[in-house]
Amino acid sequence: MSRESTGALPMPDPQSKPKASVGTHYLRYSTASVLVMLAGLVSFPALTRLLDNTQYGILGYYETWLMIAVAVAKLGAQHAIIRFYPYGDEQARLRKFATNLFLLPMLVSVGLWAVAMTVFFCVERFGGADFSPVLWLAVLSIPLMVFVSLVQMILRAGEHSGLLMVTRVSWRWLELALMLGAVLFLERSALAAYGGKVAAAVVVIVYYVHWVRKNLEFSREVLDFAEFRMSVRYGMPLVVNEIATVLLISIDRIMLKGMLDDFAVVGIYTIGYSLALQVSMLMHASLSESFIPVANRTFETEGAEGVRRLKARVLLPMTYASIGIAAAIWCTGSDAVQAVSGVGKAASGPVFAWIGTLYALYPLFDIGGYGLLLHKRSMTVLYLTLAVAALNIVLNLWMIPAMGLMGAVYSTVASYAVLGIAICLLCPADLRRLPDARSLLVALGCAAAFVAAVQGSGLFGLQSPWARLFAAGGLWLLLYVAPVLLLDKRLPKMILPRRWSRQA
Repeated sequence: MSRESTGALPMPDPQSKPKASVGTHYLRYSTASVLVMLAGLVSFPALTRLLDNTQYGILGYYETWLMIAVAVAKLGAQHAIIRFYPYGDEQARLRKFATNLFLLPMLVSVGLWAVAMTVFFCVERFGGADFSPVLWLAVLSIPLMVFVSLVQMILRAGEHSGLLMVTRVSWRWLELALMLGAVLFLERSALAAYGGKVAAAVVVIVYYVHWVRKNLEFSREVLDFAEFRMSVRYGMPLVVNEIATVLLISIDRIMLKGMLDDFAVVGIYTIGYSLALQVSMLMHASLSESFIPVANRTFETEGAEGVRRLKARVLLPMTYASIGIAAAIWCTGSDAVQAVSGVGKAASGPVFAWIGTLYALYPLFDIGGYGLLLHKRSMTVLYLTLAVAALNIVLNLWMIPAMGLMGAVYSTVASYAVLGIAICLLCPADLRRLPDARSLLVALGCAAAFVAAVQGSGLFGLQSPWARLFAAGGLWLLLYVAPVLLLDKRLPKMILPRRWSRQA
């Protein structure tokens, strides 16, 4: 398919204009995360009221299997796209990349899906099986989700964070509207809800098809199966790593139910963990989306020293943000859970306090130790994740019988701590860059002063969760944020408008 015959525009030249900074990307991705989270805050209570427990369970069950199926069906292409995106200005390299790392994996994935669909159909038609309509919708949507994921990876690798932000947020709110509309006006069932979800995906896919036709160029002449096999060898271990990560996150709930046989305990754990995942989404997921493409480009163009300089720029504000937010969550976790979910959910507070603190600190290890994938050591990442998942299971077997609910919490925190430390230790030395001593000392000192003030004052005897949160927020601004800005003059220069930072 030639550029002249289609009338498409040339594929954007990554070097034709200055790229946005990591801070700009992070602002866009974090804004998108907040807006997506807001949609979740609307959809979760609405759907739980409109659907009974059985229908909501059906919806969640098949969505879980869909996530695993899509992860496998992508053949690791999303990881290869991020790692091998060509940052030079040669049109031939861009065409070869689009053909072999986007189009070819997509075609192979669709082919495998078609075979699986044929088997699936024959099992129901001739084998006497009776599959749920929701399952059929989920299976039919697999290639749609694969296509969306690969296009979004190209947008991310090409650092089109603005466009990616707009489409993600639009998709999530459109999905919310169509799902609620289907449940309200058609049928209060999982099938109606899932139908609305798929309809929203189709609308987004129509736009992504338009974007691909306009911006990507494909050619039979550059078709290279060796490059495709290389991308699969690189990406498939990371697919297994994704599945292992899902198990790392969810195995605690399974083991709590199996060992304590109490869904109430599982519910308490899930509420606290779900709120902690919002912290991870806002801080870690958004930062990773912003940092990794820039780090890959920097490694290709400036080498290891350039990556270390990039890490230093990112870690300075991130150190203060991570430690400050971790201290705030540690002191106000129970109040935050009660404010969001009601006083009846207070038991989930310690779960959120421990795991939310963990997720606030984890980006420091992940960014500082990012380097294995730059050296294409995806198998090492896979083995490490599998080892940590196994460690979590072993710790749960010991701690849950001894400590109950909090045993699962402690095993999760310990496992992620091991993962973060291992990432830093295994990172090639020329790429490793941890927070500097000055920022660590200032952040930890100010955080200690804030924690001591909260614990010592008892938040002035206030009883309302919201009142306690506002009081803690005032102390946080006074005893953490203000001293940090005064003691480390590098920070105002990075985050404040230039004329203000000169006055600081």
